[in-house]
Amino acid sequence: MSVTIGTANLEPNLSNGNVGVKVAQLAKEQQEAEGEIALQLIQATAPAAPVGNSGHNVNIKV
Repeated sequence: MSVTIGTANLEPNLSNGNVGVKVAQLAKEQQEAEGEIALQLIQATAPAAPVGNSGHNVNIKV
């Protein structure tokens, strides 16, 4: 029994330029989606503005 690895069936058909373009488009869309999610997470963790004067002055004297 012999196993051949270099058969034509296993090699991807990259002679068509549309494959590379489609992969690039999908990668760009994925990066944009991940960027949007990251921005939403950052905005969700932003601290709320303090109300009143509480917490504005910090006593540094010991």
